Amino acid sequence: MRQQIITTAGGLLALALYSGILLSGAATIRDRESAAAPDLILETPDPATIEEPDTAENVPMEAAPPAAEQRAGAGKGSRLPARTIEPDLFAAPEDGIAQPLERVAPRPPLSGSEEKRKPVTAVFPRPVALASGLIQSNDTTLQLKDVEPERPEKVCENNGKSWPCGMVARTAFRNFLRARALVCDQPEEKPAAGPLIASCTVGGQNAAEWLVSNGWAKPLPGTSFEAKAEAARNAKLGFYGDDPRDLRRAPIVIDDPTVGIAVDDTAPDL
Repeated sequence: MRQQIITTAGGLLALALYSGILLSGAATIRDRESAAAPDLILETPDPATIEEPDTAENVPMEAAPPAAEQRAGAGKGSRLPARTIEPDLFAAPEDGIAQPLERVAPRPPLSGSEEKRKPVTAVFPRPVALASGLIQSNDTTLQLKDVEPERPEKVCENNGKSWPCGMVARTAFRNFLRARALVCDQPEEKPAAGPLIASCTVGGQNAAEWLVSNGWAKPLPGTSFEAKAEAARNAKLGFYGDDPRDLRRAPIVIDDPTVGIAVDDTAPDL
């Protein structure tokens, strides 16, 4: 009996000791947590103690700190005063300061003056006169500029006699060309119907001017060939004179000293 009481008392003592150890460990852990993370307490400032920021009206311009101090203070989180803008700096300019615009002469073109540019030319080989002022070169038909072509069927009358002046004019024009290369300025755009119109030279001589000077073509009104046409009319050359085929008359001297060569005629000449 005594042995059982001692055993029971020892067990109760062991339980009490074990419980004391657990309670002591729990208290130690709780103290450590409270020391490591203290409770966060929010403090609300009193509105009466907050100072109003300085405005631009209250801060004079001379009291503003220098730019170096402002940059240094800005890095520390200090508040910079507002800068006052001078209204006079953005006002309209005074009378007499602004001058009126002056137009100057334009600069010369970078590509050179128009006078120095050579006109674009085209060469037509082996030309053949279809009529006075009308020329055929390969598959191209050209009409001389500033003159009115005369059809080969034209008949002239002088001193009561008629003669085929259109065919004679064509023959004289063929003798002038003699299949030499025709150098023309850039022809105008080809019209819907009709030949190309261009100003051409043969051997350095203007073909239209030669025709008008010898009376074998009439210039268009307002051109520079009207004076030469009047001179040919007064001299009774070409259409304005007699039939040059009359052997009783003195031979006509054509204004071209070179010797003619044979050409491939597309129609018989007289």
